[in-house]
Amino acid sequence: MTVCRDCCCGSVGKHPTVDHAAQVDRLTAELAPGHRVRTSLCLDVCAQSNVLVVQPAPEARRAGARPVWFGLVLDDLVLDDVVGWVRSGGPGRAEMSAALELSVIAPPVPGP
Repeated sequence: MTVCRDCCCGSVGKHPTVDHAAQVDRLTAELAPGHRVRTSLCLDVCAQSNVLVVQPAPEARRAGARPVWFGLVLDDLVLDDVVGWVRSGGPGRAEMSAALELSVIAPPVPGP
């Protein structure tokens, strides 16, 4: 899982009521040791901050699963849903709840 923590994502100025470090700490604690959580510089979807990307397991990727991007990850309810889904298998392996589907965003379109 990649958690954006750059210009807008993780910004106290943009989201003063979110404990950004606690989000990363929680994801790391709840998904370890089977899943790696890392932070990233800007993922170029600032209007949707906070953003995280869940990568499929290698077997699921070989079967056609692709990364799933989530935006507006600003509260514990979304984190609960993401953690549960990842623990269940994540992209290509587990059904996503209707509530979690509301947080799915399109990845940025690469420039020319």
